[in-house]
Amino acid sequence: MNYSLIIADDNASYANSLKDFFDAKDNFNVVGVAPNGAAALQLISLFKPDFLLLDIVMPELDGFGVLSALEGKKPIVVMMSQLASDGFVQKAIQYGAAYFLAKPFDFETAYKLLLELAEPQPVQKPSPAKRSRSLDEKISNLFISVGIPAHIKGYQFLREAIKMTIETPDIINSITKRLYPSIAERYGTSASKVERAIRHAIEVAWNRGKIENINNIFGIKIYSPNEKPTNGEFIALIADKLLLESA
Repeated sequence: MNYSLIIADDNASYANSLKDFFDAKDNFNVVGVAPNGAAALQLISLFKPDFLLLDIVMPELDGFGVLSALEGKKPIVVMMSQLASDGFVQKAIQYGAAYFLAKPFDFETAYKLLLELAEPQPVQKPSPAKRSRSLDEKISNLFISVGIPAHIKGYQFLREAIKMTIETPDIINSITKRLYPSIAERYGTSASKVERAIRHAIEVAWNRGKIENINNIFGIKIYSPNEKPTNGEFIALIADKLLLESA
């Protein structure tokens, strides 16, 4: 299968490097390179590509403007930008992008991503390694949505707690005796520091005012700004959601 691709980026050197890379692949054909959003829309209308690699900051019309203007048969859009804050990622997804690549990214990674988006694999039981990677990605996307930044220690501890709860659901009932000590042992720290770091991560999300995003994730209004969950409640909610999605 051969897939058509348009690249929209005002950095000509970067865009041409991407074009050369994808043109060298047997299953991709770059049908156009646009230096701005307006030119991107013209090329999309002309070629009706399968994929669009779209930068955010461009002259005449930015990436969000392009996403808003797409009509009819839309390409699969992968947004790419150095502006990779959670706000920009969320906005890109809300506007219809299928994925967000933070610059600089490995071109081979982008190639594999486009193949995955174009050719979904048949449902099959994944290997533990693939399942772990997929779960990590889902948790990371949830953390972006609720406003938990990756640089704080509680991010790692909270992610580990959710994964452990998914693998062994009853561990959440022994959060102080089993869950925190298990995480502490893996990271060479103490159970009390794990508890405090996770609590801090949840507080950061609440302080950032992402409550509406949290409620949207669960589909119902669970919390208000004055109703912060305990560590155990938050871990259990996320774990339950991911378990239901994979069922």
